[in-house]
Amino acid sequence: MKTPSSFCLRALAFAALAWLIGCATHPGGTDGNAGGWKNLFNGTNLDGWVQLGGQAHFFVEHGAIVGETVTNTPNSFLCPAKTYGDFELELDYQVDAALNSGVQFRSAVLTEERAVEINGNTFNVPPGRVYGYQCEIDMDTQRERWWTAGIYDELRRGWLFPGKLGGDTNQFTADGARLCKPGAWNHLRLLCVGASIKTWLNGEPRADLSDAMTHSGLIGLQVHQIGNDADQAGLRVKFRNVRLREIHIENKVSDPKGGWQMLWDGKTADGWRGAKSEYFPGKGWSMQNGVLSTRENGGAESADGGDIITRQRYADFELELDFRITPGANSGIKIFVQPNLSPIDKVTGKPASVGSAIGMEFQILDDARHPDAKLGHDGDRTVGSLYDLIPAPTDKVVSPVGEWNHARIVSRGQHVEFFLNGRKTVEFDRDSEDFRRRVAASKYQNIPSFGEWADGHILLQDHGNEVSFRDVKIRELK
Repeated sequence: MKTPSSFCLRALAFAALAWLIGCATHPGGTDGNAGGWKNLFNGTNLDGWVQLGGQAHFFVEHGAIVGETVTNTPNSFLCPAKTYGDFELELDYQVDAALNSGVQFRSAVLTEERAVEINGNTFNVPPGRVYGYQCEIDMDTQRERWWTAGIYDELRRGWLFPGKLGGDTNQFTADGARLCKPGAWNHLRLLCVGASIKTWLNGEPRADLSDAMTHSGLIGLQVHQIGNDADQAGLRVKFRNVRLREIHIENKVSDPKGGWQMLWDGKTADGWRGAKSEYFPGKGWSMQNGVLSTRENGGAESADGGDIITRQRYADFELELDFRITPGANSGIKIFVQPNLSPIDKVTGKPASVGSAIGMEFQILDDARHPDAKLGHDGDRTVGSLYDLIPAPTDKVVSPVGEWNHARIVSRGQHVEFFLNGRKTVEFDRDSEDFRRRVAASKYQNIPSFGEWADGHILLQDHGNEVSFRDVKIRELK
């Protein structure tokens, strides 16, 4: 079970978001798709959900998702296949008194063990374990710690609210005892907008904090581990009326505390220029309603407006953005871009007069329709791959054409990781023998020290297809 860490009191003020959050609707009725709401659970089966972490039993009974404990397995999570950033989530839950549970959000899962560095501290995250923010469900009448709708940071920092980021422990417990309805259905509401995280339990406010460690990720319904305690096997938590509406805000405010800055301001070309010009392209790109898009011109690479790059160069950074493709589209996000190098022919690798600027590419592609998906080596030109070098896994999660996907790139020293919709697709060291071997077998083989540059620009590619980007943000890593 979770145990509280030491607490500190801190006043929280959110003037910049007060109006927006105050206007967030809470529509009534049973139509989960009205007002931008989407039912995540169809009330009949678990279509569209995947299980991560442990092996607890998940099934549908009487129109509710049921999670049932089993011994000797870690925390288990049932997750929608899509990831979410800014959203409002509502659900009803009912839980056995002795069982701890929660709703994971803006979370991730790793395929292999790795060390995660947070505020100078290093945590070892086991493979297959879900980590990130959790909205707590705690209804244990014996322990009388009524922290439902508190915020816990799974496998990272522990309790945030009440805890490190605010909330009076005694008052939070007293309010929880008054609001919780043991043995009955309870209503949980979660609102995430930028760094602001707010929760409600049965219609009354609970947690209210600001934290910018993670901006998007998985949502998961938790069945808590019970170790080898056979007496707790078969405990149940139930969820119903699970619905969500995504929130999109143009030009989100930068968060200096978390180190995040908007790399594109949502309205102007500030901070960007053409890859082969000191000016932003006069054609081929459009900016409307906080969305940056390339124009369709038949798939010709860099033949219309051309690629755009940041004016600033970066080395150690974390980059996040959303992208959306049209049928058959091709594009990419490049890092460590060197605009002084000549483009190369994608077949021969020889210098070309027209083409995309040189850098390491997070591939964006309609794998089902574009022929590039079948070229290269072992699928290394598919979406989420390090283009022409390292393939993304075949079981990656990709949103349907026309819907938004989330890309995340982390570069620290020589180590680089790509994430697509909250799941890691590629990991490599730029100075490793394996990386150099792959370069030698790729179209980049004639470019000296490809990918091993000290720094470079970030690029959004014009490949002649309509592709859109939004919420482009970055934080430099110390």
